[in-house]
Amino acid sequence: MRQELEDGISKELTALKPVSLGYELSPDLPIGFMDSGMGGLSVLREARKVMPEEDFIYFGDSANAPYGTKPEEEIRRCTFQVVDYLLNRKIKGLAIACNTATSAAVARLRLLYPELPLVGIEPALKPAAERFPGKEILVMATPMTIEQEKFHNLLARYENQAKIVPVPCAGLMEFVEQGSIYGDELDGYFEEHLGKYMHDDVKAIVLGCTHYPFLKKQLRAYLGDRDVQLLDGSLGTSRELRRRLEEKHLLKTKSGEGSLELLNSAGEEKTTLAKKLLALPNVE
Repeated sequence: MRQELEDGISKELTALKPVSLGYELSPDLPIGFMDSGMGGLSVLREARKVMPEEDFIYFGDSANAPYGTKPEEEIRRCTFQVVDYLLNRKIKGLAIACNTATSAAVARLRLLYPELPLVGIEPALKPAAERFPGKEILVMATPMTIEQEKFHNLLARYENQAKIVPVPCAGLMEFVEQGSIYGDELDGYFEEHLGKYMHDDVKAIVLGCTHYPFLKKQLRAYLGDRDVQLLDGSLGTSRELRRRLEEKHLLKTKSGEGSLELLNSAGEEKTTLAKKLLALPNVE
């Protein structure tokens, strides 16, 4: 059954034909970011450090969040709607800063828009496995991300290097979407969903959803004095986006601080929360 599904996906991808952007890529254009809501802000924060002179447009689709509990076709439809909006704004590069949207849509987007520098995001299993060979690594992610073929392929790539344990975290991203990133309720969530996985052999936790880095401080407090590292893919994704833009000579040549435009399908209340989340200090 799985092979039949993979064959079907392969045929569907092969049938896709490239589409013209309708404009010429230029170093002066902004970089587009999309996410199912607030999570991609953790990637955007790193991208602005890596490329401080660039202009960014960030679109959070909180009106349709969470993506991680939707059928794959619906995730793809929501993702394409946001990408179409950003392309109409004329962007020179695109970051799909959502693990679920990356799994559902990035392969198709790359085939449709081959000239556009585009990156997705995936759980940081590679650095975790390289840093802790033979040890146990937990991967916190949405149920949809864990079910996706892309995640299983990533798991298979590193399963001989470390013991990797997926931890489904239904409902965790909603804490960030609601701005509830501290408090007893979140501690209770960690105990219920993560407590049974915690023991002395666990050396790292991969934050497999871009919302989760905003919960690092509370998660670190929950872990207490356990010697467990928290890893996410925000910095690596940002560096890869810069590399792809540089490869096509699309980086700005002028110095100075770039602009940032924050948009959200759920309205002004969410853009206000986005500004607050961006202002939070990083917690390692």
